[in-house]
Order: sequence, then structure tokens, then C-alpha cells
Amino acid sequence: MARRAKDKGPERLYEAFKALAEPQRIAILRLVHEQERPAAEIASHFKTTRQAISQHLQLLTNAGLLELRREGTKRLYRVRKEAFGDVRTFLEVFWEGSLATLKRKVEQDKGA
Repeated sequence: MARRAKDKGPERLYEAFKALAEPQRIAILRLVHEQERPAAEIASHFKTTRQAISQHLQLLTNAGLLELRREGTKRLYRVRKEAFGDVRTFLEVFWEGSLATLKRKVEQDKGA
């Protein structure tokens, strides 16, 4: 059972990257980054159909990057900032490794 819980980490990360691989979804995340917005307002920023935007919103929500809140008939979306923690942790491994490599190179050049 504990193994399944571990498997969800990489699966969640995969879903987040898959969601981020589409330019319109990135634009949606930027729209709702600082302010919760209704689905209709989000859709009004794009030339594509509302149905297409609805599918993007659903995918982003399923990936855990957006939170959906219902208020009457409105569907309000906002970024789940904590969801980006896994993505950031994953990317920092490469960033920190690159910085360490750069530091070693600079130190070697100084000593040469």
C-alpha cells in the first residue's frame, strides 16, 4: 500500500508537466495566478471555443494545478500555488547541479 502512495508522486509530476506543455494552459495559469476568475471570463480572453477552454480547465484541475470553487452557477478557478512545489523541487535538482558545476569550473579556472 505504501508503494502506491510513492508512485503517485512521479505520476502527479508527470500530469503537471503534461498540463504545462500546452501554451493556452500556461496562459490560463497566468490569468488566474493572482486572482480567482470565473470560467466565462477566462474563456473570453481566448479566440478558441468555450468548450476547448473548459477542457483545458478540467485538465489543469485534474493535474492539481488549479482549484475549482463553485459559487451558485459560477465555476471559479484559481492557481493552487502549493501544487507547483513538486515541479519546483524536481527542477531545483537540475538547477543546483548546474550551479555546482559552474562553481567548480570557475574555481578550476581561478587555480589554473
